[in-house]
Amino acid sequence: MAASLYFAFTDYDILTPPRWIGLANFQRMFFDDARYLQSVTVTVVYVAIAVPLRLAFALAVAMLLDTARHGVSVYRAAYYAPSVVAGSVAVAVMWRQVFGTQGVINAGLAILGVPPVKWLGDPDLAIWTLITLAVWQFGSPMLIFLAGLRQIPAELSEAAALDGAGAVARFFRITLPLLSPVTFFNLVMQTIAGFMVFTQAFIVTGGGPMDTTLFYALYLYRRAFESFQMGYASAMAWVLLVVVALLTALLFKTSGRWVFYEAKEGR
Repeated sequence: MAASLYFAFTDYDILTPPRWIGLANFQRMFFDDARYLQSVTVTVVYVAIAVPLRLAFALAVAMLLDTARHGVSVYRAAYYAPSVVAGSVAVAVMWRQVFGTQGVINAGLAILGVPPVKWLGDPDLAIWTLITLAVWQFGSPMLIFLAGLRQIPAELSEAAALDGAGAVARFFRITLPLLSPVTFFNLVMQTIAGFMVFTQAFIVTGGGPMDTTLFYALYLYRRAFESFQMGYASAMAWVLLVVVALLTALLFKTSGRWVFYEAKEGR
């Protein structure tokens, strides 16, 4: 980390010794590199959409699996499986085939008489294929939500039901407040992971079309290992670190307004 911080202020191509250039990398990044700004925009849009959708879907499935019925453990394992291989190249290749021109999705549309769609070639649709992939990999937050649901006393919902509270009221008045610490943990972890997404875009779309899926980590990789601009890439990495740290600090700062913890003993 110390070396990368030094490289961030240098012109370094790996093959020759680094040359100190001060803040030139950062000036170029913020004012002269349109593709950098595009990568920031794409990543922010991805995080803003994919993270809430993944958490909402994970919570919904966790509530469905929060039961003592026979065989439910098999379903839990099956739903968690995609998260085990979430960042693998195999999953990305599979997703590229599913949404390819001759893929399963278009084959299903053909049965309905719908012409094939260029899911990965349309600038307006490509990002949504990756967002769908992110939502599909909901297993990890689902298990955490499930563990949180198991800690909520059933007596609270039963008492509320006897008082006439419906399912929706019990969810918003009891389940969500008591589940807020778990929700907060999932939100922080998934937000950090969202800013670092790489494999999916690298394999499925390659950052295209027209840079509409050029995520920050992918652009950083290209600058470092394809263009050999290691100094510039190091500057990008430190900007990402600072932004994620500030965003995480903001989440912690605002958590006191909506995250509820059990009162300590004696209070």
